[in-house]
Amino acid sequence: MDLTAGKGPGRRAPARAARAARTTTAAVCVGAMVAAGLLATGATAHGADAGGAQLRLQRDADAVRHTGATGLLVEVRDAAGRTTTARSGVADLRRGGPVPQRSYYRIGSDTKTMVAVVALQLVAEGALSLDDTVERRLPGVVAGNGNDGSRVTLRNLLQHTSGLTDYTDILFEDPEKLTPAYYREHRFSAQTPGEQVALAMTRAPGWLPDADDPGSQTRWAYSNTNYVLAGMIIERVTGRPWEHAVHERIVEPLGLRRTMSMGTSAYVPRPTASGYTQFPGRRGLTDTTVSVGGGADGGVVSTAADMNVFLRALMGGDLLPPAQLAQMRTTVPAPVGDDGGPERYGLGIAWRPAPGCADGVWYHGGTSFGTVSETAVTPDGRASAAAAVFTTRFGDEKRFLEQAAASIRLVDRAVCAKRR
Repeated sequence: MDLTAGKGPGRRAPARAARAARTTTAAVCVGAMVAAGLLATGATAHGADAGGAQLRLQRDADAVRHTGATGLLVEVRDAAGRTTTARSGVADLRRGGPVPQRSYYRIGSDTKTMVAVVALQLVAEGALSLDDTVERRLPGVVAGNGNDGSRVTLRNLLQHTSGLTDYTDILFEDPEKLTPAYYREHRFSAQTPGEQVALAMTRAPGWLPDADDPGSQTRWAYSNTNYVLAGMIIERVTGRPWEHAVHERIVEPLGLRRTMSMGTSAYVPRPTASGYTQFPGRRGLTDTTVSVGGGADGGVVSTAADMNVFLRALMGGDLLPPAQLAQMRTTVPAPVGDDGGPERYGLGIAWRPAPGCADGVWYHGGTSFGTVSETAVTPDGRASAAAAVFTTRFGDEKRFLEQAAASIRLVDRAVCAKRR
């Protein structure tokens, strides 16, 4: 499952976990390791201005580490095709060592962008329409407790304007389910998409889109349930699992040889770094590297290099016809946090302003137990950045938000930096 957390699309904490975090002041003691020089750093860059790019990227990567992240890596591709990479922290708190340069990691809700691409390709082919209702494609699945699949379209699902309850909010509303003991007991357990949707249907929706024109809905709320349903629709239309469609339509054409779905496996391929989670009410970090991931809402494993290839191809127009790419980039306000914010959400991808990029950047982001995926790409697809941070915090909201802000600065500065 994709446990999204924090601020912004793809970084939303389960409601009860967020409330618990506000009462917690726990911190992780990595400061002594920093002082002792035990947290490794390293960066590489190629091409003109390599030294300056490397220094800037390493500085920003170290800033993420200083918020308490155990380890991270980032890779940047600029408009001239130059690649710059940086690492900071350690691969494992007990064994040490640098984060592997080509680490696999769970990309969490960045999976949603891939699923949206598949859905829009099917729209371009005439196999689907954004105005198709869930009831038409999945009769009787969205029903009960005020839920009405005839009032929810594919567009609503992809844009998070459906009003459907997020099944993960129900899963983790009990604080006892966000503990190290519960994690260890259930880390190999997986729910089916049908079970996840059925759980969401036990609650009334936040709202129902307009009966006459549900696709016109602009009220927004992030819900993993939307993409579970999108994956089910893709399977119903193609006759094959959503993973098959992602592989055939994205992974294979782009040559993403290190991008895959792990299905119900709780493991991530090596090389990777250990992922750590701070649970509410706990001071220390729990190793949560072994854990079943999500499905169409967050089940892909990839690398920073592959993510850059995907983002550049998407924004460069290699994956979608112009009409569908324009639909993907048609946004609604996506207010997050207590102060709202300028972010906007399209179909499986979000936009935010970024200093140095006049037209902002497109991104998504995703959080799983122990891993945060962060991305940014310019609207023309010429520059992109992808980062993996191997620490999440449900037990210290302040430090989690500091890490999130530093991670966003890392990728935005990398993408929007002016090169000489």
